[in-house]
Amino acid sequence: MDADTIARLIEQGLPGAKAHVQGDDGVHFEATVVCEAFRGKLPLARHRMVYATLGDLMGGAIHALALRTVTPDEAA
Repeated sequence: MDADTIARLIEQGLPGAKAHVQGDDGVHFEATVVCEAFRGKLPLARHRMVYATLGDLMGGAIHALALRTVTPDEAA
């Protein structure tokens, strides 16, 4: 698994989202996801939205994913 693939999956699963993903070892990653759909949602709900875009890869090909999930206003 690589960071670009994860970013692409997140962006496909969350229309309008922009994902920046880093990770050098192929199993541990960090992502910042900016998405208007996060507005009004608590962090746990935001994280679940991102995890849903990755499905079975979580806990498998992706061992760990540290998330920062923000709206466009919060990213500024």
